[in-house]
Amino acid sequence: MFTAAIWPWLGFTILVLGLLSLDLGVFQRKAHAVSIKEALIWSAIWITLALAFNAGLYFLRGPTTALQFLTGYLLEKSLSVDNIFIFALIFTSFRIPPIYQHRVLFWGIIGALLMRAVLILAGVALLDAFHWIFYLFGAFLVITGIRMAMRKEKEIQPETHPLVRLIQRFLPIAHNYEGSHFLTRRAGKLMAAPLLLALVIIEVTDLIFALDSIPAIFSITQDPFIVYTSNIFAILGLRSLYFVLAGVTQKFHYLKIGLAVILVYVGCKMILMDWIHIPVWISLCVIIFVLCVAIVASLFRARKLAEKASEMVKP
Repeated sequence: MFTAAIWPWLGFTILVLGLLSLDLGVFQRKAHAVSIKEALIWSAIWITLALAFNAGLYFLRGPTTALQFLTGYLLEKSLSVDNIFIFALIFTSFRIPPIYQHRVLFWGIIGALLMRAVLILAGVALLDAFHWIFYLFGAFLVITGIRMAMRKEKEIQPETHPLVRLIQRFLPIAHNYEGSHFLTRRAGKLMAAPLLLALVIIEVTDLIFALDSIPAIFSITQDPFIVYTSNIFAILGLRSLYFVLAGVTQKFHYLKIGLAVILVYVGCKMILMDWIHIPVWISLCVIIFVLCVAIVASLFRARKLAEKASEMVKP
């Protein structure tokens, strides 16, 4: 499985660390509310970097590897949209001011990168040692897709959330914000700020989502370098994508159903892969088609609802 040389891994890791350092140390050094224009620019930058990396793979490792990366990247990018719905709920429930949301997401993504690296390496090792894990992953994805289609988002109650209660056992909780600090000290006592609570819940939420998305990409490729890089590029653009879509998540009513269909598809692909070979380009077309149908249907529904609402307010 581990056929890639050491230097691509080192080079990619240095590139990611450099981009994150540039982001936090230069462009986001001063806390501010991210505008839609800024988020769109950064989204375009991350997507361009991913496509440039894909072009590099095409010339260095051939069209097959490049197609696997592109399909895996689109799959992970689409599944990461589900995180945005949860992020919006978390920030609303904890009343995180927009000026501090980028900082929470930045450190949340740092943790997500580390967790996903561990999960990917573990997944590769398991699949290499036990072929039947493919069937287990496939069945898990099918069940997850069905549950996603039926799931309804519930408002998060900070006071009763189990993670908040767990943190409270070790640190008292401060209910007021003091700048962008995750920890604060009052009367000589160290306390957890609301930003820390939101960060912990985001990290655990991403871990849960990673258990869905990482098995999904193994239906496209088992090359650890492609699995890792496509995951990382999808996660790197998640922050800017959040600020683009956070205010309009309710308009994408059918997007979650589309993501559920994609999960069921890749799950069935993994279960049947020993008997039915589905080329990667077909999976790419399926993912694009399902996403386009879900988005168009959602926008059509939002437009119809807006027209109905405008008719109701007419005298």
